[in-house]
Amino acid sequence: MSIRLAHVPIMFALLGLPAAASETGHHWSYNGAEGPSHWGGTCSSGRAQSPIDIHAAAAPAEKLPPLQIDYRPSILNIIDNGHTIQVNVEHGSSISVGGHRFDLVQFHFHKPSEERIDGRQFAMVAHLVHRDTGGKLAVIAVPLKAGEENPVIGILWRHLPSAKGHEETKHAVTINPAQLLPTNRAYFTYEGSLTTPPCTEGVRWFVLKSPASVSLGEITTFSRLYHSNARPIQPLNKRQVLASN
Repeated sequence: MSIRLAHVPIMFALLGLPAAASETGHHWSYNGAEGPSHWGGTCSSGRAQSPIDIHAAAAPAEKLPPLQIDYRPSILNIIDNGHTIQVNVEHGSSISVGGHRFDLVQFHFHKPSEERIDGRQFAMVAHLVHRDTGGKLAVIAVPLKAGEENPVIGILWRHLPSAKGHEETKHAVTINPAQLLPTNRAYFTYEGSLTTPPCTEGVRWFVLKSPASVSLGEITTFSRLYHSNARPIQPLNKRQVLASN
């Protein structure tokens, strides 16, 4: 059974997953008096926060296990949660890293990209959020550069929700999250946090080295809803970033 973010905020609070503004305990925004510098809590006091600027030359290349990705087609469950467009996926999609399995729960978008690689910020980023049986989170960040149309995003934007805060299920529409990913699955990895309140730490990040594409029209469509929904870069604080070969 699919987990519905809009329907079970208590469960997602326990997992540390971001919920709609009315479900986080306080309203927050990406600018003004409720912007990132005012989020407070772990967002301000944490020492392992995300996103970061990854310096490729400083990330030791290790013989890291590959990302074994097993994403399955899913009926489209889409919500505009007041901070981004999010897709809640049906049970069955997962990744495995070194034999450790994480189930895909949802994916969503930021503009511009929150992560940077050698100072470069991409047009957008897709965050695919996973959870293991113990509740630990892992996120794959897929940088999106301006270029060709994206097969998944094209479908999503044609079925955007009509109102904020209400998940819509499109039974006649099927999406496959695997189509969001580039062919090259090499990655940077580090221990970080959620990039939205409550900024829960202990999240394993996998930032793909190679970007996928998104068209200028698709960027413009998202921009009409969220012109900028990226948290500023956070200090590395002596954390180690590793790079797969």
